[in-house]
Amino acid sequence: MALKCGIVGLPNVGKSTLFNCLSNAKAQAANFPFCTIDPNVGTITVPDERLTKLSELVKPQNLVPTTVEIVDIAGLVKGASKGEGLGNKFLGNIRECHAVLHVLRCFDDPNVVHVDGSVNPVRDKEIIDTELQLKDLESVELKSKKFEKLAKTGTDKEAVKTYNVLQKVKTALEGGQSARAAKLDDTEMEYVADLHLLTIKPVLYVCNVEETAAKTGNAYVEMVRKATEGENAELLVITAQMESEIAALESYEEKQLFLAEMGLEEPGVNKLIKAAYRLLNLQTYFTAGVKEVRAWTIDKGWKAPQAAGVIHTDFEKGFIKAEVMSYADFVGLGSEAACRDAGKLRVEGKEYIVSDGDIMHFRFNV
Repeated sequence: MALKCGIVGLPNVGKSTLFNCLSNAKAQAANFPFCTIDPNVGTITVPDERLTKLSELVKPQNLVPTTVEIVDIAGLVKGASKGEGLGNKFLGNIRECHAVLHVLRCFDDPNVVHVDGSVNPVRDKEIIDTELQLKDLESVELKSKKFEKLAKTGTDKEAVKTYNVLQKVKTALEGGQSARAAKLDDTEMEYVADLHLLTIKPVLYVCNVEETAAKTGNAYVEMVRKATEGENAELLVITAQMESEIAALESYEEKQLFLAEMGLEEPGVNKLIKAAYRLLNLQTYFTAGVKEVRAWTIDKGWKAPQAAGVIHTDFEKGFIKAEVMSYADFVGLGSEAACRDAGKLRVEGKEYIVSDGDIMHFRFNV
């Protein structure tokens, strides 16, 4: 499944620098607002140490990691919901994304101008929140008008349900909260799915700090942490400039040496992608054979036929059984044959719920 994350934030907070070290695609990075006009799109492989280990054991002809599409969206300013700056174009780009990576400037540097003249990540967050909420409120009110009369008569039960859900979201938005605060269940979400609400998308706040704060954060990060309590959002501390230096290193050994010198265990971009997976409730299963070892992304809670359908729709339609091994058993025993001999290869049916790290082969007939 194609996962798309949009990098957003005020102009000049480090979005394009972060994008450049996330992706092979290179966005222009410069010290002035609206450097990015059109959204840059790049693809990054999802870091997963398990895939590397499986490759070492199986020695396949091909190794295929799963990928994430990253979209660097132009900087937002006050009034965007009314068309200021790049306005509606910017907001339209966000609608297409599954999750939002909200970059906040959490560093002081007199050589890098701030669009509002001073560094205050909480204020910056609130500016973008407000613009997105206003745009969502506009969408909710427009749809509410279509259902209001029908709902008040009470004769159309679906219209009543739709209207009630819309009012629930409207109350949250009018209270200065995001649509996420309405805490809609899966059934309620169906009534607003067509609106593609901007503030209902899961958010990862990315605090862009100076190099000395890469490991521990700083006072600005604590401000953001306090301001986002109760949002059910992820928060990540990263140094975009340092990440771009790591990305520029050619060998794995050079990167590891650089990280060791900085007292870090892995690049921040790895943590970012993993956090995005948690945010979207995603997990990975593997297929492993001599021709190919491959990672596949699915939603947590999916059953075996749904997981098979990610490979090909015919696999889901004609699903018969799935042969399943856990990653721990496969690595511990060293091969599929050893798992089979040890009774660790299971045959599962249509109701089997796939676990993160499962190694699977599907039997199907169409």
